[in-house]
Amino acid sequence: MRERYVLLGLAPARAEWFRIVGQWAAAAVLPAEFIRCVSVEELRARLRSQRAFSAVLVDAGLPGLDRDLIATATELGCAVLVVEAASSGRDWLALGAAGMLHPPFGRDELLEVLAATSRPIRDASLPVSDPDPSASPPTRGSLVTVTGPGGTGASIAAIALAQGLAAGEGRVPRSRRERRGRATSTAQQGSGAGRPLSVLLADLCRNADQAMLHDSHVLVPGLQELVEAHRGGSPTRATVLDQTFEVADRGYRLLLGLRRSHHWVALRARALGAALDSLQYCVDVVVADVEADLEGEAETGSIDVEERHLLARAAVARSAAVVVVGEGSTKGTHALVRTICDVVGAGVPASRVLPVFTRASRRARVRAEQTAALAALAGGASRVSVSALPSAIHLPSRPVDAALRDGVALPAPLPARLARAVTAVIERAGQPAAAAPAEPERVVPGSLGRLVDPTDVDDPDDPTGEEQAS
Repeated sequence: MRERYVLLGLAPARAEWFRIVGQWAAAAVLPAEFIRCVSVEELRARLRSQRAFSAVLVDAGLPGLDRDLIATATELGCAVLVVEAASSGRDWLALGAAGMLHPPFGRDELLEVLAATSRPIRDASLPVSDPDPSASPPTRGSLVTVTGPGGTGASIAAIALAQGLAAGEGRVPRSRRERRGRATSTAQQGSGAGRPLSVLLADLCRNADQAMLHDSHVLVPGLQELVEAHRGGSPTRATVLDQTFEVADRGYRLLLGLRRSHHWVALRARALGAALDSLQYCVDVVVADVEADLEGEAETGSIDVEERHLLARAAVARSAAVVVVGEGSTKGTHALVRTICDVVGAGVPASRVLPVFTRASRRARVRAEQTAALAALAGGASRVSVSALPSAIHLPSRPVDAALRDGVALPAPLPARLARAVTAVIERAGQPAAAAPAEPERVVPGSLGRLVDPTDVDDPDDPTGEEQAS
């Protein structure tokens, strides 16, 4: 694979060497990607983003360049090259810098210093596939999202669902024709479990716990490596599956999540979308374990909040079904309804949202009261259609901790009950339509910069809106 240097740059405005290095990189004269930073804080954030960098080019005249900054970059495996036009009397090499450059320097001089102090970075960590014109288009699998308020057992429910689907307890069809074929085969074969599916459990939580729940002794590869590989290529099916681990006793594969909660800053929306597409083309069903944080720029006015919640929003937006897990106490039912409202507010139809109560009582009267309370609270929410909401299911308490500790299959009836309920939701609602590309929105003349309702400008008696504005 082709290798190139990945360089971070920080310099005062209009620094000549800064502009020239950027031109070299843009014109491919220099085998490097040059990323300009505008502040020391941005430089520190990029260094901690878990992306691999070759070197940092820093102007010696910046007040933020000190021993701590150099040590931070060095500890993260990134060499620091100080660019000094005039002698400042400071020994940068003694402070930890890997090399010095004195402008005006040439391309060959920069390459010589980089070769001596830095390491090149590969374009992608995974091999990419060559398109085959004669090959038939791949079949896209379903994606099912599992979420819920903290402490309700949503991650364990995701494990149980993946295990049940992998065992054939629920058959998730990919098309209407397949649904008709399944109905015919079921009538011919009678009741019983369906064909086992290829299932992948993807940990898409910021605070990823699936590695702990599966007692994983390794943390690499995982979600970060898979998304990074899709930034500049399209890995093959075999190489995508190589980034996952087989959980033999439960029948599915596992994609490990973020190693630290703040590593979400290294993810990019389009690369994440391409990675999820690859996972869906690799298996029949992807079960995504996500957190119940779905606020975006439209709700908060902050693009940073939307990027922080990118994993959950990306999974929910393409889900064939969303399983919302809660528990049946007063506070738990309230939190369950609130999460359902958030999911519906994110654009998921109520018919695709399956409420689940964990640690449910054995008494039918108690379960009926919980279901009635859920319907009453959801009915008071304007954005949720109670008539379209699937009936809640109740999962009894089982010794799941012992199963997780021993690494064996989760006890019945948790996997089968979840898999059959999710299958029923998808068969009734059908597969979700592909997301339409964003269309530009027309701006009403006079609506910008005024504290009035934009529809007021349509008043034929006051077309300019001057009376309303006054």
